[in-house]
Amino acid sequence: MPLSPLRLRLLVVSLLSVSFLGALDHTVVSTSLATIAGELGALTLMSWVVVGYTLASTVLLPVLGKLGDVLGARRIFLGSLVMFLAASLACGFAADMTWLIAARVLQGMSSAGLQLMSQTIIARVTTQRERPRYMAIIGAAFPIAILVGPVLGGAITDYWGWQWVFWINIPVGAAALALALVAVPHLEPVPMPRHFDIAGAAVFTTALVALVLAVSWAAESSGGLATAAALAVSIAGFIAFFLIERRAAEPMVPLHFFANRTIAAGTALSAIIGVGLFSITAYLPTYFQMAYQTTATVSGLVPIATVFGMLISNLLTGWLASRTGRYRIFPILGTSMGAVGLFVMALLPAGLPLWAPMIVMGVVGMGTGAFMSLIVAVVQGAAPASQTGTITATINLVRQIGSTVATAIIGGVIGFGVAALLPSSLDAATLTPQLVHAAAPEVQAGVAQIYSSVFTPIFIALAAVYALGIVAAVLLPHGRLSDDPVPAPEAPSTSLSA
Repeated sequence: MPLSPLRLRLLVVSLLSVSFLGALDHTVVSTSLATIAGELGALTLMSWVVVGYTLASTVLLPVLGKLGDVLGARRIFLGSLVMFLAASLACGFAADMTWLIAARVLQGMSSAGLQLMSQTIIARVTTQRERPRYMAIIGAAFPIAILVGPVLGGAITDYWGWQWVFWINIPVGAAALALALVAVPHLEPVPMPRHFDIAGAAVFTTALVALVLAVSWAAESSGGLATAAALAVSIAGFIAFFLIERRAAEPMVPLHFFANRTIAAGTALSAIIGVGLFSITAYLPTYFQMAYQTTATVSGLVPIATVFGMLISNLLTGWLASRTGRYRIFPILGTSMGAVGLFVMALLPAGLPLWAPMIVMGVVGMGTGAFMSLIVAVVQGAAPASQTGTITATINLVRQIGSTVATAIIGGVIGFGVAALLPSSLDAATLTPQLVHAAAPEVQAGVAQIYSSVFTPIFIALAAVYALGIVAAVLLPHGRLSDDPVPAPEAPSTSLSA
């Protein structure tokens, strides 16, 4: 559905604003968590403010994607935005932690709809050739939110109170809603028989909830029987889901899509972003505080360099792909940069000036940004227009699951590895950067060496993940993005135009 240039610009502004709100809401809360838990008197439930949000935003992706195809992307987008504003209001008025967690679950559900429908709407109103540029602009919301979210959250908490971390969404979101009502076109679902896969949705949601709970509990070392039971339920659920989807008239996740080389390779590349980079970012500050003896503030410079590189290359490659029509070279170069950068991180000796790992991780970020949004646009172009929401949800889902599972695994490896190598005079449970920095030089050097030894195989493993990404990128079909005004082909067997 082609739009006038002015209408398209207004639409992009609206979608970017809403995407930024949804992405920011995930990062801005982190620095206010301790204050919230203290005032509401529930420190033990603090992690569920984040886990509840993440869980809801993850498990609803395929459901919302399918609903967008059945009911229309505009309806789901506007409904999600209204729900997001209501949930933000409820979060600020929370009188106890249970109330706040419930409101955060609603926020996570609506945030998933905002992010997903933003990408789906862009796919429905642009050609394949235009899509990477606009997808990159909307995709920039995520790295920008990572950069400014923690600082903004801390400032709001200190000066206005933690409630305004949520209430600040109301005026911004209301303005975005007013703009969206004008700018977002009425996108009717592509005519075809419509049957919502209720059985598949129920089983998949159950399996995914169990998986996220299992990896969350494992990461918190609360493990035991509950973790094992959740993992067993998850495995059984995914097996049942596979069997249901094979027989469903209109499956929630059409498995036959993966016979298409573009979709299969693109989905693998999306998963690699979650596994290879998003999973390690949260642990980088701890690594540099311990191995490089930096302060907490300084240690944050490396993730900032990573995200900044991601932001720049995301915008650049989106513009280049739209200008030239070529797309395959960017994921090949990007995965190569990621693999080399992470391998170099494994070889860097502790104690180097901080600018050295900043440059290296900046290269990893640039490599990831080179195909982060682009691959979504490419995969959308290989799916039928009638299932744009479904395929967009799938590619986002594998990225989120990959990040969640890999983050838990890396956390477990770090916790176990450090505890096993620490001398008996040091307790891993009470070891803090402040304690290490105040210790004798030989203790500092020993801890730095331990953290280097634990992180080295992690960096090598993640480099290997990106190396697999090179294979997936090479398997993408040759071709150019089409200028055809039809948003997407009507059969999964047809891909990007040659």
